[in-house]
Amino acid sequence: MALTVRQRSRISQIVQLAILVIVVIVLVLTLDWEVLQESFFNFAAIGPMFPEIITVGLKNTIYYTAISFALGLTLGLLLALMKMSAFAPYRWIATGYIEFFRGIPAILVLIAFGFGIPTAFPGTSWPQPVVVMVSLGMVASAYIAETLRAGLQAVPKGQMEAARSLGMPAWRAMVTIIIPQAFKIVLPPLTNEVILLTKDSSLAFILGATASQYELTKFGRDGITSLGAGITPLIVAGALYLVITVPLSLLARKFEARTARTKR
Repeated sequence: MALTVRQRSRISQIVQLAILVIVVIVLVLTLDWEVLQESFFNFAAIGPMFPEIITVGLKNTIYYTAISFALGLTLGLLLALMKMSAFAPYRWIATGYIEFFRGIPAILVLIAFGFGIPTAFPGTSWPQPVVVMVSLGMVASAYIAETLRAGLQAVPKGQMEAARSLGMPAWRAMVTIIIPQAFKIVLPPLTNEVILLTKDSSLAFILGATASQYELTKFGRDGITSLGAGITPLIVAGALYLVITVPLSLLARKFEARTARTKR
């Protein structure tokens, strides 16, 4: 007797559940829980990380992310408008910038600004936080520019035509009508860009920093060698990153749901 689709689906789910249970049992029986606790969850040994990892590390991570995003958003909007411009040289400049910074790793930009520029131009030196925020902001602007360009092009052309028919200058229509609507469309991907910037701020440690400039990854990395708690310091740093990124992920989903409802 042939099985129905519903019966086959139920059997498949039972088999998958059985496999999952077997894997969990094998892990429980084979893992050395004492070593695991010492290496991953030795929270008793990480007391010296507090409260500095929150008052300094978490604060600096948020600070680097916020300023980098503000710079990236400002420059990204300018690049998006340049790429849509009727003036060809503007389009060439914007396209070259976007393709360049989307095509190279952020860590190379950090190294270039942190070590390359002082070497090439002796006497030129920026503070570490400025290097981090400018570098990440420039990289983010390339991605944000493409996101904003897509949002601007998604706004119906009739909006601009209606504004112009009422005698409104093109620049004013763009600023007061088109750009606000475009931002509503691209809020979800912009929120995801903030999440990516939060994680990219961890690259700041390669430049070196004073104690007051440490971000979360630096605290976690130093804790591995100084506290004798295995990689528990990294677990703590990762948990604090999640304190930032999980609410942002939920916010992005909320924006996506609202955009979907608007389209319907």
